[in-house]
Formats: sequence, C-alpha cells, structure tokens
Amino acid sequence: MNTLLNVIWLLFGGIWLALGYFAAGILCCVLIITIPFGIASFRIGLYALWPFGRTVVDRGGQVSFFSTMGNIIWLLVAGIWIAIGHVLTAIPMFVSIIGIPLGIANLKLIPVSLMPLGKVIVETRGTRIPQYR
Repeated sequence: MNTLLNVIWLLFGGIWLALGYFAAGILCCVLIITIPFGIASFRIGLYALWPFGRTVVDRGGQVSFFSTMGNIIWLLVAGIWIAIGHVLTAIPMFVSIIGIPLGIANLKLIPVSLMPLGKVIVETRGTRIPQYR
C-alpha cells in the first residue's frame, strides 16, 4: 500500500516538492556557511520524494548548541514559510477522498521543515492487524 501511495504522491506533487528542496540544498551548499542547511534540505527532499513508510524522529543524545541555533535561524528565515506552503497545499488535497492520505503526508512534512537539524528520517515498520479467531 505504501508503494501505491508513494507513486500517487510522486505524480501529484511530490516530484515538484522534492525538486524545490533539492534546489534549495544546492543553493545552500554553494554558500559555504550554509552547508548544514543544504544537507538538511537534501534530507527533507528525499523524504518529500517518497514519504509513505518513513517517519521523522529526533536524533538521540543531547541537542547541541549549534543545532539549536541553526534551527532558530532556519525557522525565522525559511521554516515558517515552508510550513505555510505545506498547509496551503494540503488543503486542496483533502478535498477528494483519494487526496486525504496525500494531505496527511504533506502535513507530516511540517515538523521537519520547521526544525530540520537534529532530526533523522527512518523507515517505519508495518503495523500488524491482530487476527481474531
């Protein structure tokens, strides 16, 4: 099911969203001081390309000062605007029944787009449905 949802996601906006994150990552890597933001943009872009079956978790351990300061800078410069963009693109996705999982996936991208440093994207395990006899 995740593969089918990922293909639909890819066709109906995921590719453009990922390309936007990749373009921002390239721009951030060209400007040497913003390389950590570029790496975060590439990571979010890969997540935006194929979001179903994966989730975002906090990186284990203590959060560093630089990660916190980077997240504050990211939040003020780009994070708020990216989150607003995700909300505005999720709203039309919720209009159709087929688009509801896509809207949820779009909203799932908001936490990592607000504060990307100190986060890791991991595979989720499939949930088992208990069998009753």
